[in-house]
Amino acid sequence: MELKYKRILLKLSGEALAGEKRFGLDYAVIGNICESIKKCVDVGAEVAIVVGGGNFLRGRMSGGLDRTRADHMGMLATTINALALADVLESLGLEVRVQTAITMQQVAEPYIRNKAINHLNKGRVVIFGCGTGNPFFSTDTAAALRGVEIEAEILMKATLVDGVYNKDPHKFDDAVKYEKLTFSEVLNNELAVMDMTAATLCRDNHLAMLVFDLSRPDNILDAVMGKNVGTVISEDTTN
Repeated sequence: MELKYKRILLKLSGEALAGEKRFGLDYAVIGNICESIKKCVDVGAEVAIVVGGGNFLRGRMSGGLDRTRADHMGMLATTINALALADVLESLGLEVRVQTAITMQQVAEPYIRNKAINHLNKGRVVIFGCGTGNPFFSTDTAAALRGVEIEAEILMKATLVDGVYNKDPHKFDDAVKYEKLTFSEVLNNELAVMDMTAATLCRDNHLAMLVFDLSRPDNILDAVMGKNVGTVISEDTTN
Protein backbone atom coordinates (compact mmCIF):
# COMPACT_ATOMS: atom_id res chain seq x y z
CA MET A 1 0.00 0.00 0.00
CA GLU A 2 1.21 3.48 -0.82
CA LEU A 3 1.41 5.87 2.10
CA LYS A 4 0.66 9.55 1.86
CA TYR A 5 2.82 10.24 4.90
CA LYS A 6 5.90 8.15 5.61
CA ARG A 7 7.02 9.82 8.86
CA ILE A 8 4.45 11.26 11.22
CA LEU A 9 4.45 13.00 14.58
CA LEU A 10 1.32 11.96 16.46
CA LYS A 11 0.19 14.28 19.27
CA LEU A 12 -1.95 12.55 21.88
CA SER A 13 -3.51 14.39 24.78
CA GLY A 14 -3.27 12.87 28.23
CA GLU A 15 -7.06 13.02 28.45
CA ALA A 16 -7.30 10.71 25.43
CA LEU A 17 -5.59 7.99 27.47
CA ALA A 18 -8.03 8.33 30.36
CA GLY A 19 -11.13 7.58 28.29
CA GLU A 20 -14.42 8.24 30.04
CA LYS A 21 -12.71 8.08 33.45
CA ARG A 22 -11.14 11.50 32.66
CA PHE A 23 -8.32 10.74 35.08
CA GLY A 24 -5.54 8.20 35.07
CA LEU A 25 -5.18 5.50 32.43
CA ASP A 26 -7.84 3.44 30.67
CA TYR A 27 -5.95 0.50 29.19
CA ALA A 28 -8.83 -0.55 26.96
CA VAL A 29 -8.71 2.88 25.30
CA ILE A 30 -4.91 2.84 25.15
CA GLY A 31 -5.02 -0.62 23.61
CA ASN A 32 -7.28 0.57 20.79
CA ILE A 33 -5.00 3.53 20.07
CA CYS A 34 -1.91 1.32 20.08
CA GLU A 35 -3.54 -1.23 17.77
CA SER A 36 -4.06 1.56 15.23
CA ILE A 37 -0.47 2.75 15.65
CA LYS A 38 0.71 -0.82 15.00
CA LYS A 39 -1.29 -0.90 11.77
CA CYS A 40 0.53 2.24 10.67
CA VAL A 41 3.92 0.71 11.43
CA ASP A 42 2.91 -2.52 9.68
CA VAL A 43 2.26 -0.64 6.43
CA GLY A 44 5.62 1.10 6.63
CA ALA A 45 4.95 4.38 8.45
CA GLU A 46 7.54 5.80 10.84
CA VAL A 47 5.72 6.93 13.97
CA ALA A 48 6.87 9.36 16.64
CA ILE A 49 4.55 10.40 19.46
CA VAL A 50 4.31 13.35 21.82
CA VAL A 51 1.91 12.76 24.69
CA GLY A 52 0.42 15.25 27.12
CA GLY A 53 -0.14 14.82 30.83
CA GLY A 54 -3.56 16.35 31.43
CA ASN A 55 -5.03 13.06 32.70
CA PHE A 56 -2.87 13.57 35.78
CA LEU A 57 -1.97 17.25 36.02
CA ARG A 58 -1.92 20.43 33.94
CA GLY A 59 0.68 22.98 34.98
CA ARG A 60 -1.42 26.03 34.12
CA MET A 61 -4.44 24.71 36.06
CA SER A 62 -2.71 23.65 39.28
CA GLY A 63 -4.16 26.10 41.78
CA GLY A 64 -1.69 27.97 43.93
CA LEU A 65 1.42 26.07 42.90
CA ASP A 66 4.37 27.98 41.52
CA ARG A 67 3.91 27.83 37.74
CA THR A 68 7.41 26.61 36.99
CA ARG A 69 7.17 23.82 39.56
CA ALA A 70 3.68 22.91 38.38
CA ASP A 71 4.91 22.66 34.78
CA HIS A 72 7.74 20.38 35.91
CA MET A 73 5.15 18.18 37.62
CA GLY A 74 3.16 18.13 34.38
CA MET A 75 6.28 17.01 32.51
CA LEU A 76 6.62 14.06 34.87
CA ALA A 77 2.97 13.19 34.18
CA THR A 78 3.74 12.99 30.46
CA THR A 79 6.47 10.47 31.26
CA ILE A 80 3.98 8.23 33.06
CA ASN A 81 1.83 8.31 29.92
CA ALA A 82 4.81 7.70 27.62
CA LEU A 83 5.83 4.63 29.59
CA ALA A 84 2.25 3.30 29.58
CA LEU A 85 2.04 3.72 25.80
CA ALA A 86 5.42 2.04 25.37
CA ASP A 87 4.36 -0.94 27.45
CA VAL A 88 1.18 -1.53 25.45
CA LEU A 89 2.94 -1.04 22.10
CA GLU A 90 5.65 -3.50 23.11
CA SER A 91 3.00 -6.03 24.10
CA LEU A 92 1.81 -5.82 20.48
CA GLY A 93 5.27 -6.73 19.22
CA LEU A 94 6.60 -3.28 18.34
CA GLU A 95 10.01 -1.94 19.20
CA VAL A 96 9.65 1.28 21.18
CA ARG A 97 11.98 3.89 22.61
CA VAL A 98 10.95 6.55 25.13
CA GLN A 99 13.01 9.73 25.09
CA THR A 100 12.56 12.49 27.65
CA ALA A 101 13.56 16.14 27.55
CA ILE A 102 14.42 15.93 31.27
CA THR A 103 17.13 13.36 31.95
CA MET A 104 15.88 10.29 33.83
CA GLN A 105 18.20 7.65 32.46
CA GLN A 106 16.94 4.85 34.70
CA VAL A 107 13.58 4.84 32.88
CA ALA A 108 14.13 6.47 29.46
CA GLU A 109 16.70 7.72 27.00
CA PRO A 110 17.53 11.42 27.01
CA TYR A 111 16.19 13.20 23.95
CA ILE A 112 18.86 13.19 21.26
CA ARG A 113 17.65 14.14 17.80
CA ASN A 114 19.99 11.91 15.81
CA LYS A 115 19.19 8.89 17.99
CA ALA A 116 15.48 9.53 17.55
CA ILE A 117 15.83 9.66 13.77
CA ASN A 118 17.96 6.51 13.81
CA HIS A 119 15.26 4.69 15.80
CA LEU A 120 12.61 5.80 13.31
CA ASN A 121 14.75 4.65 10.38
CA LYS A 122 14.91 1.21 12.02
CA GLY A 123 11.13 1.00 12.33
CA ARG A 124 10.93 1.75 16.05
CA VAL A 125 8.19 3.89 17.54
CA VAL A 126 9.67 6.84 19.43
CA ILE A 127 7.71 8.45 22.25
CA PHE A 128 8.79 11.88 23.46
CA GLY A 129 8.07 12.73 27.10
CA CYS A 130 8.50 15.86 29.24
CA GLY A 131 7.36 18.26 26.53
CA THR A 132 10.15 20.63 25.55
CA GLY A 133 11.77 20.26 28.95
CA ASN A 134 10.97 23.89 29.73
CA PRO A 135 8.14 25.47 31.73
CA PHE A 136 5.61 27.77 30.04
CA PHE A 137 5.58 25.69 26.83
CA SER A 138 2.70 23.36 26.02
CA THR A 139 2.96 19.83 24.71
CA ASP A 140 1.42 21.17 21.47
CA THR A 141 4.55 23.30 21.12
CA ALA A 142 6.66 20.26 22.00
CA ALA A 143 4.92 18.30 19.24
CA ALA A 144 5.59 21.07 16.72
CA LEU A 145 9.22 21.31 17.81
CA ARG A 146 9.88 17.57 17.70
CA GLY A 147 8.02 17.29 14.40
CA VAL A 148 10.29 19.89 12.84
CA GLU A 149 13.41 18.37 14.38
CA ILE A 150 12.76 14.81 13.15
CA GLU A 151 11.61 16.09 9.74
CA ALA A 152 8.13 14.65 10.03
CA GLU A 153 5.93 15.07 6.99
CA ILE A 154 2.91 15.98 9.11
CA LEU A 155 1.90 16.61 12.70
CA MET A 156 -1.27 14.67 13.47
CA LYS A 157 -3.19 16.09 16.42
CA ALA A 158 -5.76 13.71 17.87
CA THR A 159 -8.73 15.52 19.44
CA LEU A 160 -12.29 14.95 20.61
CA VAL A 161 -13.81 16.52 17.47
CA ASP A 162 -13.53 15.56 13.81
CA GLY A 163 -11.62 18.65 12.73
CA VAL A 164 -11.45 22.40 13.18
CA TYR A 165 -14.65 24.43 13.45
CA ASN A 166 -15.37 28.15 13.45
CA LYS A 167 -16.83 27.68 16.95
CA ASP A 168 -17.31 24.90 19.46
CA PRO A 169 -19.46 22.22 17.77
CA HIS A 170 -20.40 20.80 21.18
CA LYS A 171 -22.08 24.10 22.07
CA PHE A 172 -23.30 25.46 18.73
CA ASP A 173 -25.40 23.49 16.25
CA ASP A 174 -24.49 25.91 13.45
CA ALA A 175 -20.73 25.41 13.85
CA VAL A 176 -19.02 25.02 10.46
CA LYS A 177 -16.15 22.60 9.91
CA TYR A 178 -13.12 23.65 7.89
CA GLU A 179 -11.71 21.12 5.44
CA LYS A 180 -8.49 23.10 4.96
CA LEU A 181 -6.91 26.08 6.68
CA THR A 182 -3.66 27.98 6.68
CA PHE A 183 -1.70 28.62 9.85
CA SER A 184 -2.04 32.33 9.13
CA GLU A 185 -5.83 31.94 9.28
CA VAL A 186 -5.53 30.03 12.55
CA LEU A 187 -3.36 32.78 14.01
CA ASN A 188 -5.31 35.75 12.63
CA ASN A 189 -8.69 34.33 13.67
CA GLU A 190 -7.39 32.96 16.98
CA LEU A 191 -8.95 29.57 16.30
CA ALA A 192 -8.68 27.27 19.31
CA VAL A 193 -6.71 24.53 17.58
CA MET A 194 -3.37 24.80 19.34
CA ASP A 195 -1.45 27.48 21.16
CA MET A 196 -0.08 30.31 19.06
CA THR A 197 3.56 29.31 19.64
CA ALA A 198 2.92 25.87 18.15
CA ALA A 199 1.04 27.34 15.18
CA THR A 200 3.80 29.83 14.46
CA LEU A 201 6.47 27.13 14.70
CA CYS A 202 4.60 24.94 12.23
CA ARG A 203 3.97 27.83 9.85
CA ASP A 204 7.54 29.10 9.87
CA ASN A 205 8.99 25.63 9.32
CA HIS A 206 6.43 24.39 6.76
CA LEU A 207 5.16 21.52 8.92
CA ALA A 208 1.58 20.67 7.98
CA MET A 209 -0.90 19.61 10.66
CA LEU A 210 -3.93 17.35 10.57
CA VAL A 211 -6.55 17.74 13.29
CA PHE A 212 -8.79 14.68 13.57
CA ASP A 213 -11.10 12.73 15.86
CA LEU A 214 -9.52 9.95 17.93
CA SER A 215 -12.82 8.41 19.02
CA ARG A 216 -12.31 6.18 15.99
CA PRO A 217 -8.65 5.16 16.46
CA ASP A 218 -8.29 3.83 12.90
CA ASN A 219 -8.50 7.44 11.76
CA ILE A 220 -4.75 7.44 12.41
CA LEU A 221 -4.22 4.77 9.76
CA ASP A 222 -6.73 6.39 7.39
CA ALA A 223 -4.85 9.68 7.67
CA VAL A 224 -1.51 8.02 6.98
CA MET A 225 -3.02 6.44 3.88
CA GLY A 226 -4.31 9.80 2.64
CA LYS A 227 -8.02 9.34 3.25
CA ASN A 228 -10.16 12.42 3.89
CA VAL A 229 -9.99 12.68 7.67
CA GLY A 230 -10.23 15.83 9.77
CA THR A 231 -8.91 19.28 8.88
CA VAL A 232 -5.56 19.90 7.20
CA ILE A 233 -3.68 23.04 8.22
CA SER A 234 -0.85 24.18 5.99
CA GLU A 235 0.39 27.34 4.36
CA ASP A 236 -0.07 25.42 1.11
CA THR A 237 -3.80 24.68 1.03
CA THR A 238 -3.35 22.32 -1.94
CA ASN A 239 -2.03 19.69 0.54
